[in-house]
Amino acid sequence: MTALTPLTFAETQIDEIAKAKGRVAVCVDPEGRLDVGARRVNKLTRGALARLVESEAFSQAKPGSVTTMAYPAGLEAEAVDVICLPKSADQTAARKAGAALAKNRGKADLLVLAGSFRRVAQIAYGIAMRDYTFEDHKSAPSKAEGAVRIMCSKPEDAQAEAAPLMAIAEGAHMTRDLVNAPANVLTTTNFAERLEEMSALGLKVEVLDEDQLTSLGMNTLLCVGQGSDSPSKVVVMRWDGGKKGDAPLALVGKGVVFDTGGISLKPGAGMEDMTMDMGGAGVVAGVMRSLALRKAKANVVGLVGIVENMPSGNAVRPGDVITSMKGDTVEVINTDAEGRLVLCDVMWYAQEEFKPAAMIDLATLTGAIIVGLGHENAGVFSNDDALCNAFLKAAQTEGEGAWRMPLGQAYDDLLKSRIADMKNIGGRAAGSVTAAQFLQRFVQDGVPWIHLDIAGVASVKAETALAPTGATGWGVAALNRLISNMFEAD
Repeated sequence: MTALTPLTFAETQIDEIAKAKGRVAVCVDPEGRLDVGARRVNKLTRGALARLVESEAFSQAKPGSVTTMAYPAGLEAEAVDVICLPKSADQTAARKAGAALAKNRGKADLLVLAGSFRRVAQIAYGIAMRDYTFEDHKSAPSKAEGAVRIMCSKPEDAQAEAAPLMAIAEGAHMTRDLVNAPANVLTTTNFAERLEEMSALGLKVEVLDEDQLTSLGMNTLLCVGQGSDSPSKVVVMRWDGGKKGDAPLALVGKGVVFDTGGISLKPGAGMEDMTMDMGGAGVVAGVMRSLALRKAKANVVGLVGIVENMPSGNAVRPGDVITSMKGDTVEVINTDAEGRLVLCDVMWYAQEEFKPAAMIDLATLTGAIIVGLGHENAGVFSNDDALCNAFLKAAQTEGEGAWRMPLGQAYDDLLKSRIADMKNIGGRAAGSVTAAQFLQRFVQDGVPWIHLDIAGVASVKAETALAPTGATGWGVAALNRLISNMFEAD
């Protein structure tokens, strides 16, 4: 997987600034006060830094923004990046600054003079999250990336604070790698193998094959993949870091490695983007990796249903009636509404097998959620106000957009079928809501549940605050925050 940028913390050594290669970054508060490192840069550049911070442009700079002085005299560095950052800057501004530094540096070495700024670890996190490129399939590899060195007053404290953040960044990188991967590489088998490799981190990983899924009665999941030559699988990842006997949090992800729509074939334009239809499973994998890396004191089980939705002579048809693991029958009206068929069986299995304290499913489920919320927010549906509010707070803290959507009997009624217990779609109106209503039918009484429709945020056409264009890794940080706040043992 894509490795994190090599990043180290060290005591401030002002004598090393002049010879630093690549780029040098300094933190300057909005009032223009220069600390020890900035004063040395100012001296080496013969007052150029002071002239910049006294300029009208710098006076209008927002916290976290970066202004660049290219090819400064007196330094071997190719540029000085001046960060506008008050010592009391919040987490968002610090991460924004780190992301800007990462974007500016390209492949160059970067020396950050953070001095006594107290959110050094958050700057590092911003750098780690934004410093990502997916180049696995380019024939001409880029030159080796430079390293990042952060000089600060308390490097050991910064390193300790940054360690769990780097675990989250690594989980997000894994999610991005999975979502960015083409479907001829990330096959159902390859996906399962990548997840099995995480057993080396201490996760307990089990792969259920088609024979086992048939025995369990996961017919709705299996019907989605029956038109493909690639075998359907369910992968279960357990992290038992909490108190023995405590019920786990269950994370359930949709892992459709490619979605043609099946017999209800999608339009050709844009179908290449359907390599990202396993985004929910990708987030679950990234969260589980982060939990293992930071040794989270929580019990969490991640389950992903991995299938490929293809048209063939054996594919499920519109009008077919399928019996779910729960025992409810589903009339398939549209084979392109396949994600809910995958999730409902895995959700039921998660509850039967693990008796979770709560359950959260994630899926790139509907285009309707993009119509409603665009690419700024994931849709959040829940049967439990306390769990939902805790997640929304976690997402807000991490800067990951999330917006609660409604549920209700009137929406549920749209799923009525003449010949089966339910249809798999409720019509054009409120498509993301009826999809959530479908899934809620597979939530057992008393189980707090959230459904996250991440179709608009999993992969985007423009860069975000902490990610370049493409897969974002949305949800890894928010779910880690939720787990830390609500499910970790003291």
